[in-house]
Amino acid sequence: MLIPLLNLLLPTSVVPFSLTIGTFTSSASRIAVFKKHINWKIFFWFVPFSIPAVLTGAYLIKFINPNYLQLIVALFLVCNAPQLFKSKKTAENSEKPYPDFALAIIGFLAGFVSGITGAIGLLFNRFYLKFGLSKEEIVATRAANEVFLHLIKLMIYISLGLYSNLALCLGLAIAAATIVSSYTVKFILPYLSENIFKKVGYGAMVVSGVALLAGTSGKIIEQDKISIVNESKHSSVISWRNTDMVLEYAINDGLEIERPIQPEELPEPLKQKYITLKKQYDTVYIEKVFTFGREAAHEFYCYKDKKLTKFEI
Repeated sequence: MLIPLLNLLLPTSVVPFSLTIGTFTSSASRIAVFKKHINWKIFFWFVPFSIPAVLTGAYLIKFINPNYLQLIVALFLVCNAPQLFKSKKTAENSEKPYPDFALAIIGFLAGFVSGITGAIGLLFNRFYLKFGLSKEEIVATRAANEVFLHLIKLMIYISLGLYSNLALCLGLAIAAATIVSSYTVKFILPYLSENIFKKVGYGAMVVSGVALLAGTSGKIIEQDKISIVNESKHSSVISWRNTDMVLEYAINDGLEIERPIQPEELPEPLKQKYITLKKQYDTVYIEKVFTFGREAAHEFYCYKDKKLTKFEI
């Protein structure tokens, strides 16, 4: 839930550092409060596979854009909305222990996503909620699984220089709030039924997914200059990172996607065609046309004395 807010205050690359300070403190304080409820079987399968994955994810943060992974995470969280409307009986029937290899896979994925985004809690909430654990076991086991990941991430982010003074201050503020939260939860949990606890968990996933989707999609649109312009009733131009892609619907030909390409991208036989046209016209633009169920075609837009001649091949 904090990722959209931190994205407004910090550069994307240092958001994981700030978030990890808070989540590490949260996990540590919850272990202190609920340590007797830890499910050690899950812990011993989850953690060994998550550590190499978190090292990989944290390293890759310098080379990939976390916003796109956050967008995928947001969509995954929103997809949990149907769980809010399941009856208690249906929800209980769907609970079953995962096989050991599944625990290992989940641990690896959790570590990788956590290394890049700085957070995994709500993303893998569904895994804990469907495992048949009690509410105290969910809180304790999640904290035990994540505390080592957060500590490793902090060391990696610092070594890579992915931090700032503002990120540190915000992280410490989150940390203080999580300590209060952990000790408050101890007194609230006994008053929540298992069903209500799970509904709250799924609700938090959906709400945070919607917030993350709104915040991250807006940031992606801004940074990659994404826009959609309707040229006509059957044609729209989609721009992404200064590249235009035309989406066109023709009654006879169906849906077509046209993308501008450079001459060097042409197949060898068409390069000769381009060279010939280049000698005859002032300017030649090339588009590659993709049509469902057909091989890709090419269109040459040739201008001479400001007059257009189009060739389709």
